[in-house]
Parts: sequence; structure tokens; C-alpha cells
Amino acid sequence: MKSAKQRIYLASKSPRRRELLRQIGVDFELMLLRDQGPRGPEVSEEVLPDEKAEAYVSRVTREKVEHAARVMLLRRLPARPILTADTTVVIDGRILGKPAGEAEAMEMLRLLSGRTHQVMTSVALHKDENITQFTQISDVTLTKLTEDTMRAYCATSEPYDKAGGYGIQGMAAVFIQRIAGSYTGIMGLPLHETAELLNQAGIPVL
Repeated sequence: MKSAKQRIYLASKSPRRRELLRQIGVDFELMLLRDQGPRGPEVSEEVLPDEKAEAYVSRVTREKVEHAARVMLLRRLPARPILTADTTVVIDGRILGKPAGEAEAMEMLRLLSGRTHQVMTSVALHKDENITQFTQISDVTLTKLTEDTMRAYCATSEPYDKAGGYGIQGMAAVFIQRIAGSYTGIMGLPLHETAELLNQAGIPVL
């Protein structure tokens, strides 16, 4: 069993990121940031005017880890490294977030159908007042989807908590013709690069 000193905080609500960290043997404790409520989210995911996709996903990830570090101090939690990440889907320079409902999910799938888009995942680690960060970009090509197929998919719960309105690790795997990049990065946490980041910070994996 790893010692408490090797445990990190994971500032993310994504169940997929939890599964991926467990897959490589990282010992973590969740630090959940508020994303709704009367005061709104603790970190806004609104796109700034004229903000490019890579700058956007990098900024949001950095703001999340900076806020999580402040929360650690305010709550007087044990000092530990903090890992967070953010993923966005991009096509024609347009950033696709999580669809608010069926109509928006259908619109996103129509945009992606039969075309190649980018999935960008930025990962940041806060340790000893220092932040290290990288952004991994993968190309994903979807097959041409029929209206009936898209409607059937949108009738499930799967599209609505995922950027771009689909999850590669779920039923939408049958839509994927080709990927170039990181499969786990498309899921939300590129494991090769994340493991390197943690190892360089003295946090062993496996």
C-alpha cells in the first residue's frame, strides 16, 4: 500500500478519470469543485471572446487546479499534490461542450458525422506551489451517421455528460472509424503523458 505522502487530490468529477488513475495505480482522494448552485460554478467554463480552443482548455484546467489549491489551504486539508484536467471537442475551430439536451446533442453529432475533429485534454499538477501542465490533442474520425442512429443514441443517457455529445468508451465506440493520438486522452486523461508528469514530480505509478 502506498504511503499517505504519495496520495494526491483529484479535482475532477469525471468517473472516467477516476477509473484511469486507478488503472495505473495512483492513490488519490477526490476534491470536488462546485459546478452549480445559487452562486454558480467555482470555476467558469465559459469561452472568452475570440479564445482559441487550446488556450481555452489550458486556461480552464489551470484555473481549476489553482482554485483547488486555494480550497486545500482554506479547508486546512493535508498538503498533497493536486491533479486536474479538462477535455474539449473542437471542429472547424468551434468548441463543443456538454450538450444541454437532445436537440443540442443531435446538432453536435450532425456536425461530427462523417468528419474528423480534435479532442483536446489539458492536465495540470499543482505541487509545492508549482504548476506543471500539458495539453494532448488527438484526431478522431466518425463514420457517417444516420438520423435514426443519432436519435437512438441521444435517447440514451450517454451523450449528456461528455464534451461533444459522445463517449468513445461507451456505445459511441461503434461510430469511431479512426483515431490518431491517445485513446485515454479522448476519454479524458492521457495516461502516458499523465504518468510521465506524475513520475517527474516524484509520484510513482503502478
